Amino acid sequence: MENKILAVVNGLEISQKDLDETIKRFPEDRRAYIDTDLGRKQLLEQIISFELMYNYGKELNLESEQEFLIQVERMKKELLTQMSINKVLSEVTVNEEEVENYYKTNKELFKEGESVKAKHILVDTFEECDNIASEIKAGLNFEEAAQKYSKCPSNANGGDLGTFTRGRMVPEFEEAAFKLNIGEISEPVKTQFGYHLIKVEEKNEASVKSFDEVKDLIWNNLLQEKQNKKYLDKTEELKKKYQVQYNK
Repeated sequence: MENKILAVVNGLEISQKDLDETIKRFPEDRRAYIDTDLGRKQLLEQIISFELMYNYGKELNLESEQEFLIQVERMKKELLTQMSINKVLSEVTVNEEEVENYYKTNKELFKEGESVKAKHILVDTFEECDNIASEIKAGLNFEEAAQKYSKCPSNANGGDLGTFTRGRMVPEFEEAAFKLNIGEISEPVKTQFGYHLIKVEEKNEASVKSFDEVKDLIWNNLLQEKQNKKYLDKTEELKKKYQVQYNK
């Protein structure tokens, strides 16, 4: 693809590639707007404006002023520091064997508790709850009943509460939900919120996540742990090489 020259400012060419590279540096959520005809036009004008101001600064010889020189040295120090840190951390690696060994010796960390996927209908009184249960037994769809009667915001989704593990719901609700069989509807269950009818749609036994599910997480955690240790070890080493004095 031709690298079209979009503008020339005081002899400096601004190309299509320059514009594309600038767009890539923007956060992803902003690129959708910038990468349009209008967005690109505005961005080009901004690049031109900055280049004009750069030339104006050189004309005023601002780069010889003390404030400029101080800022340059500060930026050089920050950049050199970050590059040094990156170099130290780049020496750290994690291999497949380390990841596998960690998984094998720490499987308890990757346990998933028993869970259920359930829907419910919440009303204020036992009588209301019992009457709705009778309507469902007579043929009313549970989800339609939830939309019609439930005072819980989940009513918009037919009472769907999604999947939850033990400890996520109030004790009375949890006890009833985990005792139900798939497709079974509970008797009215009283909690601090009112009276519930509960329908369980899925049940999952406690299990351990597979290695493939967690290997990336383990790799990242091990890498971060080793990088932290490497960084701390290196700073302690450098304290012996370069003079450090603490003043009380």
